[in-house]
Amino acid sequence: MATTSGIGVSPELTTAFSDAVETKNVRFFKVIIQDESLVSVASLPVADSFNEDLVQLQEYLEDKEPCYILARLDDPPSEWLAVSYVPNFANIRDKTLYASTRSSLTKSLGSTVFTDSLFAISKADLTPEAYDAHKRHKAAPKPLSAREQEMEKIKAAEREAGNSYEGSNARKNHIGQRVGLSWSSEAEDAVKGLGLRNDSRMVILKIEPSTESLELDSFADLTVDNLSSGIPSDEPSYVFYAWANPYSQAGGDIVFIYSCPAASPVRYRMVYSSAAISTYLAAKNFLVESGSAFPLATKRFETSDPAELDESFLKAGLNHDGSPGAIVNNNGARENDPAKPSFAKPKGPARRR
Repeated sequence: MATTSGIGVSPELTTAFSDAVETKNVRFFKVIIQDESLVSVASLPVADSFNEDLVQLQEYLEDKEPCYILARLDDPPSEWLAVSYVPNFANIRDKTLYASTRSSLTKSLGSTVFTDSLFAISKADLTPEAYDAHKRHKAAPKPLSAREQEMEKIKAAEREAGNSYEGSNARKNHIGQRVGLSWSSEAEDAVKGLGLRNDSRMVILKIEPSTESLELDSFADLTVDNLSSGIPSDEPSYVFYAWANPYSQAGGDIVFIYSCPAASPVRYRMVYSSAAISTYLAAKNFLVESGSAFPLATKRFETSDPAELDESFLKAGLNHDGSPGAIVNNNGARENDPAKPSFAKPKGPARRR
């Protein structure tokens, strides 16, 4: 950490700089260390552009005497450039003193207005050409190490692969946390329609493999007793079932069922499993938009055998039977079942006497 000299800004410089920030009519301040204080010994008004005014600054610079130059920029005029001019021919004591005082100068005057800094060791470093080179250097990409270059290549390859994947019309809908699928208008309308009725109705959605989008497979008015017969038994699907029942305070529930029969192809299982949550969350938004009469149940059902889906199965999962509800797994088992005996800790061995 660089040490500071303890030299402060004079009240006169503070007042003059504050006025210049407000009036915007001063281009340069030349500041030196004098009698243990930072003071302004010259100021130049704004006459033309920054580069053209920079030419006038040359006559105020000495070959062996350091100084600070506070320079107002053109765009925007409220920003300033802090220049540390420490020529090579200055003595060591002055070089050290000006180097340790620079931060005190900008902090005391307000570091937020100084958006750029420049270090000059000769008059040639403060010409229009030199300043343009400084701006180009500042705007240029920072040099990368061999490891950083390797990481940039990896990121570029990942971006290219991601763009190719986006180009397949997949992941257009980013609602959810995992794989976001795009919805066909028919699928979206069918789910929204569940909330506009007060009877039992089933909507089945499937993923189109070529585009990985959700498509409407079928819909039907269906009682809970016939629910299992309406769900495919040989391939995975997403089922939204509006179940009119006397157990819910709203007169019914909309339940989400992810059905993945054991005979389903492995590649489909992976896609359906990873997109289940995002599909559920997207449907939740659609039903809120449509002002659904039945709420979407917070419990999500999963099954590998659609034949087990009946009224008792739904009642258990939705806590309509008075027991603590839980997500029903693919075996139809429920967590926190009070009928299930708790695990008793075995007694330890008896002590020897």
